[in-house]
This record gives sequence, C-alpha cells and structure tokens, in this order.
Amino acid sequence: MERLEKLNKLNELFLTYQSLFTDKQIEYFNYYYELDYTYQEIADKFNVSRNAIFDSIKKVEESLIIYEKNFELVKRRKKRLELLDKYFETKNEKYLFDLKRMDE
Repeated sequence: MERLEKLNKLNELFLTYQSLFTDKQIEYFNYYYELDYTYQEIADKFNVSRNAIFDSIKKVEESLIIYEKNFELVKRRKKRLELLDKYFETKNEKYLFDLKRMDE
C-alpha cells in the first residue's frame, strides 16, 4: 500500500509542477510512473544508460518534494477545494471568507 500512496502523491505533485522540468525528464517520468516501464525499458527506448534514467527520475522525485515543501501549491489547492465543498454543503459564508483569506 505504501508504494501506491507514493505513486499517487508523486503523480499529483507532478501534475502541478511538471512545467518546471525538461522535456526528457517529463518523458522519463511519464514512462516510469504512468506507463509502468522499467528503468531498462526506458533506457532502451531512448538509447541511454539505465543509470541515466534512474538518476533523472530520482532527481524529479526529489525536486517534486522540495517544490511542494517550498510552495505548497498542492496543499493549498486541496484546502481550497475542501473549503468550497464545505460551503456548498452548508451554505455557510464563513467558508468563503476563509477561502478569500487564503489568498491574502
């Protein structure tokens, strides 16, 4: 279960911060995490070493964690959605006020 949680978290972060990576990093990440290719299969496809793929993917993973730690974009988006859900459930304008306050 831990691997699945890691996979979901990395994919969520990647969707948010994808534009900060090179085209190759994006391709390698997508092949590994979305298409379930092995490091060796990706290496063969791009005619590079397995270690180059491993290093690139690990660098992306580490960067994603650092970006979220510094910017908290995913965390803030989740909080916004939570506040909106609460508002629509209750029609309590307190949640809209809290939402507005997040951007100050």
